[in-house]
Amino acid sequence: MSLLSKLRCITLDVTGTLMAYKGELGDYYCMAAKSVGLPCPDYKRVHEGFKLAYSEMAKQYPCFGFAAKMPNILWWKNCVRDSFIRAGYEYDEETFEKIFKRIYASFGSSAPYKVFPDSQPFLKWAHEEGLKVGIVSNAEYRYQDVILPALGLNQGLEWDFGVFSGLEGVEKPDPRIYEIALERAGNIAPEEALHIGDSMRKDYMPAKSIGMQAILLDRFKTSDAVEWRKSGAIVLPDLIEAQKWIISEGSNFS
Repeated sequence: MSLLSKLRCITLDVTGTLMAYKGELGDYYCMAAKSVGLPCPDYKRVHEGFKLAYSEMAKQYPCFGFAAKMPNILWWKNCVRDSFIRAGYEYDEETFEKIFKRIYASFGSSAPYKVFPDSQPFLKWAHEEGLKVGIVSNAEYRYQDVILPALGLNQGLEWDFGVFSGLEGVEKPDPRIYEIALERAGNIAPEEALHIGDSMRKDYMPAKSIGMQAILLDRFKTSDAVEWRKSGAIVLPDLIEAQKWIISEGSNFS
């Protein structure tokens, strides 16, 4: 029996799987600073500052402040402020407010993102095969309500249900986020679902741990892919090859 004939649902990660960031983080911080007449902050320092600030916020207030009932905009305001401070930039409150509003609006739109050309055809194919399609992402509500629709990835058309960490209070790599996805798909058995993502730790391992099928995408030719393959994971370059594998190579499943 082929894998495709056993499947009832495919779930997918978002960033690195269906879409990617355009440009650098510094591009958007630079535009925001210039909008209030200030020079561009140093790209490298801002990038490093953001990584540290985001990591700290995610540790203190996981799932974008879900448990603390922190408003999404406040979570990001604290993160962006700390990013600038760690990069060596401190602005007065009025100036920072203007800069932050520009950054928050940018990342709540389609501007910083690009959809991979194989994403929509793959989602269409999955639906034509009668499969439920779900999104499983460590992301906040704007991905579901604003960003994905603005990119032409609409709930009810390209995907059927979403499990977003900022709305659920659970995030990858916690396997519970995948259990929620199975419930949303109609309480299906784990072996009837396939998850596709780009992270061994956040996508492949937790999905496999509850009995789902899983594939990793290596769109950017990461050096980690060598170890992924050694561990026995199916690693493919894109969704075109993933579709081919599901149809043909997956026929080894019984």
